[in-house]
Amino acid sequence: MRIVAGALGGRRLVAPKGRGVRPTLEKVREAVFSILGARVVEARVLDLFAGSGAMGIEALSRGALSAVWCDVDERSIAAIQENVEKLGLTKQGNILHMTAQSAIRYMSRKGRQFDIIFMDPPYEQGLYEITLMELAGSSLIKSNSIVCVEHPKRAELPTVFGSLIQDRRRQYGDSAVTFYQRSQ
Repeated sequence: MRIVAGALGGRRLVAPKGRGVRPTLEKVREAVFSILGARVVEARVLDLFAGSGAMGIEALSRGALSAVWCDVDERSIAAIQENVEKLGLTKQGNILHMTAQSAIRYMSRKGRQFDIIFMDPPYEQGLYEITLMELAGSSLIKSNSIVCVEHPKRAELPTVFGSLIQDRRRQYGDSAVTFYQRSQ
């Protein structure tokens, strides 16, 4: 697995080992960042269910200001730490070893806000709705923030989650990415 583009383009990333680990494919990352375009530059990024940290790292490579990676799995946290240290990104981000819901509450209490939020929960654990509702009710999302949710293409996510409304949905092989923005 490698970084697709930007200052760190072509550099290799380590992925957590084990069953149930499903890193975002390079072609999916490339497509997502093509859609996001210039919005990534100087963005504050949150990478929930971060796995290897690839989405947040890709954002930093393309000019994002900072990233926060969150995962509950120790193997994922170890992979993120290794990748962040190897690439010299320790001053540009924080790693949270906790559930996504706990991280959302924690960062809301700290007054954090993000321009782009990536979310790629384990497909079969039913965490999409609960995490999107937690996000929608939090102060993490600004009026112009975008939430990118990777999920199986067979899963149809609702068009509205509280204050979040579906903006677009794209399919890539067996995966899909649904984009949400705060309703005005």
